[in-house]
Amino acid sequence: MPASTLATDPLDADHFHEECGVFGVFGHPDAAALAALGLHALQHRGQEAAGIVAYDGEQFNAHRGLGHVSDNFSSKEVIERLRGNSAIGHVRYATTGEVALRNVQPLFADFEFGGLAICHNGNLTNSYQLRRQLVRRGSLFQSTSDTEVIVHLIATSLKDTVVDRLTDALRQVQGAYSLVALSQTEVIGVRDPLGVRPLVLGRLGEALILASETCALDIIGAEFERDIEPGEIVIIGPGGMRSILPFGHRESRFCVFEHIYFARPDSIVEGASVYEARKRIGRELARESHIDADIVVPVPDSGVPAAIGYAQESGLPFELGIIRNHYVGRTFIEPTDQIRHLGVRLKHNASRANLNGKRVILVDDSIVRGTTSIKIVDMVRRAGATAVHMRISSPPTTHPCFYGIATPEREQLLAARFDVEEMTKFIGVDSLAFLSLDGLYRAMGEPRRDRLAPRFCDACFTGDYPIPPTDADNGKISIQLSLLAAPV
Repeated sequence: MPASTLATDPLDADHFHEECGVFGVFGHPDAAALAALGLHALQHRGQEAAGIVAYDGEQFNAHRGLGHVSDNFSSKEVIERLRGNSAIGHVRYATTGEVALRNVQPLFADFEFGGLAICHNGNLTNSYQLRRQLVRRGSLFQSTSDTEVIVHLIATSLKDTVVDRLTDALRQVQGAYSLVALSQTEVIGVRDPLGVRPLVLGRLGEALILASETCALDIIGAEFERDIEPGEIVIIGPGGMRSILPFGHRESRFCVFEHIYFARPDSIVEGASVYEARKRIGRELARESHIDADIVVPVPDSGVPAAIGYAQESGLPFELGIIRNHYVGRTFIEPTDQIRHLGVRLKHNASRANLNGKRVILVDDSIVRGTTSIKIVDMVRRAGATAVHMRISSPPTTHPCFYGIATPEREQLLAARFDVEEMTKFIGVDSLAFLSLDGLYRAMGEPRRDRLAPRFCDACFTGDYPIPPTDADNGKISIQLSLLAAPV
């Protein structure tokens, strides 16, 4: 099954979908158990599959499976088989390759220098080109994941050490990635040269931790040390940690959608509280586009912090007018036609007691295709709202992401097809407004977006891709870049 045809949450079609999450630990006797806990905290970044590889000084021990972390790592017997004081783990949402066990990370291979397990969050934008070259030279691929391209580049490198081979491999790839690898002696962490994808360093006693977000440090009681720098490689071994910057210095282009939607609200991302950033975004949205109304209602859960900020700035009451059912999703991975028709009601229910007779401002983080927004607006009207105004805490999403986010093709993005007035009619709201791009930058502490040197990767709003989408530019929209829409 192609990656694009199975959504992590098939009823949540109006959001960009999660990327992946990575976790690594070196120097702890319960490394695999810590990895499992860390992956639990990162579950929001990918719910299709999970895997852990540990090393016990003699052999690598692995367990991978489709489904949630709890489906695969709740058994004491599984954790006990993952012996070792170093481990890495991965939760997956498939942006490249089909949903199959052979694509579940970490991937493992035996090299001339010994075994190496590797996993990453992100997407390689020239993986089709590299894969074709490698196959012509005799490489035999066992998966359809772009992570395996890195494995084969390591295998064909003529460098001597693990780190030198990995560096040599990464010099040949383009894309956005945070990567963790496990060798017989070290845990290695890497962040792409522009720092598009997140990676943090933590400490638990003498053990050092790598994770996609700080919430994974919190769950195991680890202290946050710092962000891994863009283009930095950290090597953690028996002698401690060393760091190299082999790709030179470039200005960061961190993914701004981490602040808007992807990261967990309780994480600290690039030195900023995600929760507070989303509230600031909501306040900026109210300053730009407030309209007379009675209540502010979030589209749960992603719209909650921005709606709180909007309510605080506007002086209107904040109400939970839509209640989310958290136990829907994977139960209906293959819904019947009747279940599909019920659509969003399986996941959301409008509270008539809070909405009846009210002029409502609905706050959501984004509109992708508009299909779910239509159903939510209709639900709110049926609950008795006399007016429904929608406010979106990001600019219009007009371009697909090629950096590890599963997004529709551009032709399926509502904002690429319609202007705001046309979207207003399509969704069925009384008014619709998006946060401006400059407003987003102001909320993030910048006076405005610098057109020549933007601080963030905002390509989904602007089409300004900081890393060349080489495969797409060459017309090779392979499985590596077939980021189609999730099913309705």
